[in-house]
Amino acid sequence: MRRREFVAFIGATAVFPLRAQTQHTGKPPIVGYLGATTALAESQRLAAFMQRLRELGWIDGRTVTIEVRWAEGRNERFAEIAAEFVQLNVDVIVTAGTAAIAAAKQATSVIPIVFAVAGDPVGTGLVASLARPGGNITGLSLQATDLVGKRLELLREIIPTLGRLAIMANIGSLLAVREMREVEGVARTLGLEVVAAEIRRVEDIMPAVEALKGRADAIYVVADPLATTNRVRINTLALASPLATIHGQREQVEAGGLISYGAHFPQQWRRAAEYVDKVLRGAKPADIPVEQPTTFELVINLKTAKLLGFTIPPLLLLRADEVIE
Repeated sequence: MRRREFVAFIGATAVFPLRAQTQHTGKPPIVGYLGATTALAESQRLAAFMQRLRELGWIDGRTVTIEVRWAEGRNERFAEIAAEFVQLNVDVIVTAGTAAIAAAKQATSVIPIVFAVAGDPVGTGLVASLARPGGNITGLSLQATDLVGKRLELLREIIPTLGRLAIMANIGSLLAVREMREVEGVARTLGLEVVAAEIRRVEDIMPAVEALKGRADAIYVVADPLATTNRVRINTLALASPLATIHGQREQVEAGGLISYGAHFPQQWRRAAEYVDKVLRGAKPADIPVEQPTTFELVINLKTAKLLGFTIPPLLLLRADEVIE
């Protein structure tokens, strides 16, 4: 190759990342976004993701094409969407949640996968280790079970007389079951009576909540796509019972839940965009360490507290990152 041709080649590779150029010569790379829940539930997350991509030079319709699909909390849709992205030959798949990530991983061992949130990626076998994930997958860990004790501590600040705790979990989700077991263990060490509220599909939610009347003081709702998609239904039924609810995501509190404590999800999605940027510029997922969250938020719904007859301690209100009135 002559020097002039070599310089021209280098200039061309600077326009688009190596991976994108390899798979889509002359076209922008394609990012497949597998939303585990709904557009409404993930609006803030997707907006944060898209904004960070723009800041990094990836503008949808110009320098990148972003294909967005919504599974609406239905496990069967995860595999369908993942297969569609493989057929589209996308350059990277972005998703969140153990079931959705597992579906993407099963669909392809070649296309890079970036997850914005995974409850326990090592324990569930999604990655080999946080430092060296291996394979075609990397992202951001949530370590959901590590926050169980903190959530119960916050709930007892609001309900000092808390004696009976219900745990609502989608038992069709491996990670949800693991968190459920963790909550049971921590609750019992605190002297709480534990009641299970198991669900597998949307039709199970109403009878599960109705069965708790007179048997629980509050519900710990284990986050997963099914619970997030049906967050309004869960909180409306709980409020009518009446039962306080504690969650791991702010979206549930915005939908009428009492309190949430967990990772700041928009920040997780911004970091996921940075992972996508690295992949599109040629980095291998196997070599990009999985990060753990550093930013957490406490959200309290004061309107829900008043409807339930609870007075939120002033010091707790001061510690809250957001109070919904």
